Amino acid sequence: MREETRVSARWFGIAILAGICAFSGARSGAQEIHSGEDLLRAMHDKYRENWYETLTFTQKSITHKPDGTSSSEIWHEAAMVPGKLRIDIGPVNDGNGILVADGTLTSFKDGKVSGTRPFVHMLLVLGFDVYKQDPKVTIEQVKGQGFDLTKLHEEGWAGKPVYVVGADKGDVRSKQFWVEKEGLLFVRMIEPDKKDPAKTNDTRFVDYRQLPVGWVAAGVEFYVDGKMVFSEEYSEIEANPKLDAAVFDAKQFGTVHWEK
Repeated sequence: MREETRVSARWFGIAILAGICAFSGARSGAQEIHSGEDLLRAMHDKYRENWYETLTFTQKSITHKPDGTSSSEIWHEAAMVPGKLRIDIGPVNDGNGILVADGTLTSFKDGKVSGTRPFVHMLLVLGFDVYKQDPKVTIEQVKGQGFDLTKLHEEGWAGKPVYVVGADKGDVRSKQFWVEKEGLLFVRMIEPDKKDPAKTNDTRFVDYRQLPVGWVAAGVEFYVDGKMVFSEEYSEIEANPKLDAAVFDAKQFGTVHWEK
């Protein structure tokens, strides 16, 4: 009986030690994220083997007017991650839309280029590209757009804890992005309005849905000074459909289309 007692005590001690080590490991793992750079790397590492390379969906785009009424139209969107997004506004054959590719935004009217300018689409970067591209690229993009990656704190959002990057606690005006802590999914971006810095733009990713690979927010809401001005509702969402690279070629926008 004494030998059995010694064996039981030894195994009990090992179990306690293992529990302490596991708890310490969990705490140290949580402490690894202490800057925006750490968070962007963690987002990438969590999903780099489980995220889509292409995505298509139909989008109901709703404009919310000051008088309380709204109007809507259907857009068709296709993405190739990282860095490429095509938006066909209205019927695809009309040739109206926007193409984001290789750091450039190109607008189209009746199948012809109507404008072009350098553009880093931060919602594409933080909501999609971050999970597939080299974290160094994401970090440089985010820094280049004026986010202070040295500032990190935690908040509660929609009943869940989130990381907030780019602002001190209590600051809801500075350029910042929010990431849900457990799933490491992007949920919010706040920044001063480019045309009127006195106003604050607030973009929210809502209604996240798990796909065969990765996740997608099936809704996006845009607020200015707390009032919703635009929203998006996604349907017919498909992860990893086959897409020809020509779909994202500005020279072929009016002639090459994709269909679900």
